[in-house]
Amino acid sequence: MTGKDMLKITLNLVIVYIVGGLILATLYATTSPIMFKNAVIAKNEALKQLVPDADRIEKLGDWTIHEKHAEYFIAKKGDAVIGYIVQSFGKGYSSYINTLIAVDKDFKVRKINILSHAETPGLGDEIDADWFKDQFKDKDKEHMKVVRAATKDYIQAISGATISSRAVTEDAVSKGVDFLTKAIQRGGQDGTAKRD
Repeated sequence: MTGKDMLKITLNLVIVYIVGGLILATLYATTSPIMFKNAVIAKNEALKQLVPDADRIEKLGDWTIHEKHAEYFIAKKGDAVIGYIVQSFGKGYSSYINTLIAVDKDFKVRKINILSHAETPGLGDEIDADWFKDQFKDKDKEHMKVVRAATKDYIQAISGATISSRAVTEDAVSKGVDFLTKAIQRGGQDGTAKRD
């Protein structure tokens, strides 16, 4: 193989990489706004599912957990406050678990919803199961503890997925409710709160 042949091959590879890069950049530029819009729609639907009796759900502010941007909201029916919602993240086995937590005015959990995660299929992904999420109803921050045995007072771990169970319970939900309680009690709308 001569130097001229090597130059030809190199030039062809550079052209292929440039064309491929342009195609990927165009694809990303086209799909990114659609993905963002779909994520906003999915989050708004998830908020409404958490407090279905609310007329309005309004954003109160932003906060940071695990260096991830999260938001918190107030739920109203007419002029009355009927609860709050906080977005939080828990550090799971193989991902950060994006969670929404709805609480009543006394900061007891009404419902949680897992927005996204990449936990192990067949194990950690059980955090999406209704039996797991339903355990949080009427629990306050003091009862956000994972136990391995059947329990009514705390949260029963998913068998074989204790890390994912703790990520949701003791990280995302507990820290989210703690932040929300403090934010609302001090006025809640400073938009600068951080928690890592």
